[in-house]
Amino acid sequence: MRSQLDALSPSSSPQHHWFRLLFRWQGSVVPAVLPRTLLCAGFGLLISLLYRWGLPVSLQSLSSIVPSIVLGLLLVFRTNTAYERFWEGRKLWGGLVNTSRNLARQMWVAVHEHEARDHQEKIQQLRLLVAFARATKQQLRSTPLVTTEMATLVTAPQLAKLQTMHHPPLEIAFWLADYLQGCFNQGRLNAYQLSAMLAQVDIMVDVLGGCERIVKTPIPLAYAIHLKQLLLLYCLALPFQMVGALQDWTALAVGLISFTVFGIEAIGIEIENPFGCDPNDLPLEAICQTMQRNIEDLITLTPDNCHWREDATPSGSTALPLA
Repeated sequence: MRSQLDALSPSSSPQHHWFRLLFRWQGSVVPAVLPRTLLCAGFGLLISLLYRWGLPVSLQSLSSIVPSIVLGLLLVFRTNTAYERFWEGRKLWGGLVNTSRNLARQMWVAVHEHEARDHQEKIQQLRLLVAFARATKQQLRSTPLVTTEMATLVTAPQLAKLQTMHHPPLEIAFWLADYLQGCFNQGRLNAYQLSAMLAQVDIMVDVLGGCERIVKTPIPLAYAIHLKQLLLLYCLALPFQMVGALQDWTALAVGLISFTVFGIEAIGIEIENPFGCDPNDLPLEAICQTMQRNIEDLITLTPDNCHWREDATPSGSTALPLA
């Protein structure tokens, strides 16, 4: 009942949400572009004052210095390139979630358990899938592993080993592959199952490589520098072109146009590296939490390969579900 009332309240209406988002400061590019916008508006105010004092500062010919269509194409290319990187990162992490679900299900169902310790070992290996995601997150952000996050996913010796490694996700992928190979050697997996599961581990490593490619391949420096130079020239030339027609309104018009073009560039800068901690970056922590919930839910299910449970069940009694 309460949710229905909330849905009917004005605060949940699309129009209210639109205006609330319009004036939102956090996550917008306003803090980044405001100093440059005020600088250009102040320069426009100076030019309007010079024009009022009778100085010949109205120069319409300056419009040919940086043609608007050229600047527009450069900005569109810059923003599209940044969004492609952002969307590619989202697709890669979506693939990591799906691959972890598939591999976890295959391991939980296909790997036979002959002893109770086999069951606990398999649970530990499933949690390594979440550890791989969290280690990948920290690797992409070039930050050390968060001990509190990893302590519930790996053993103490494994955590100590990961803290000494230059590339923890690869170490975790090695542990997963080594576990699967060991299960095959013990007769707990057949060759087809082993091949399918190792292919899933390979996909996880491919996702890691794809994310690292995004992080380590920035927008070409020459392009970024030249775009900034053209933006500044364009905004500083605006007052000379507009003062003859707008006069005292020149500063306001220059400020609005500068805010627009600087904002478009800032959006590209904001989203070109989607793996950071900024409000506009991918919610990697939420994705990792989703993966962990999926794994923990899977662990509560009872697979049909627990032979040690059957051996431990007395004749005529019923086996209890696994915790």
